[in-house]
Amino acid sequence: MQGRFISFEGTEGVGKTTAIDQLCARLTERGIEVLRTREPGGSELAEALRTMFLDPVRHIDADAEILMMFAARADHIHKTILPALQAGKWVICDRFVDSTVAYQGFGRYEGDTTALNKIELLIEHFVPVMPEVTLWLDLDVVTGMQRAGKRGALDRLESNNIAFFERVHRGLEYQFARHGERIHRIDASGKIDEVAARIDAALGI
Repeated sequence: MQGRFISFEGTEGVGKTTAIDQLCARLTERGIEVLRTREPGGSELAEALRTMFLDPVRHIDADAEILMMFAARADHIHKTILPALQAGKWVICDRFVDSTVAYQGFGRYEGDTTALNKIELLIEHFVPVMPEVTLWLDLDVVTGMQRAGKRGALDRLESNNIAFFERVHRGLEYQFARHGERIHRIDASGKIDEVAARIDAALGI
C-alpha cells in the first residue's frame, strides 16, 4: 500500500463535509492524488444500499442495519478503497467502522456487549484494511443537531432523537478510549480555519 487511508467521524452537524472538502483541496494543491468516498456508499452496490438505508419512510430492524452496513462496506472496500490505496492515492472516507460501533452498537443497542461483540467479529472477518488515521470531529450533540436541522429534510438516521445521538457520542468516546493510537479527537468548535489547522496537525501535514 502506497497511499494513506484517512477516515472522518462525528455525530450530525459537526462539519465533516466542510472539513473533508477543505482537506481534499489542500492535498490536491500539494500534488497528492485524492479519492474522496463515504459510508454507506462509495461503490455502485453500496450507494444503492445507502439509498435504502437512509430512506426516512423505511423501517429497518437494528440487526438488518448492521448487516446492510457490512454488505455495503465489503463492496466499498474491494471495489473502491483497496484499488485506490494500491494506486498510491490518499483515500479520504466520510465514516467507516467506528460509525457502525457508535450508531448501531450504541445508538440502537445502547452499548449492549453482545451487540458490540457481533460488530467486532464482523470487523475482524470482513474488514481487511483499517484507516491509518481517524479524525473524530467532536462537538456538543445539541449544537450539532441544530446545525443539521438547517440543512433541510432529515434522513432516517438524522430523524432520531437527541437521546439516540447522545448514545452515539458515547460510542465514539468508547472507540476513542480503545483506539487512541488511531483516533484523533478534534475540537470541531470555532472557526473553519481553526478546525482545519487541528486536522493538519493530527495528520502531520
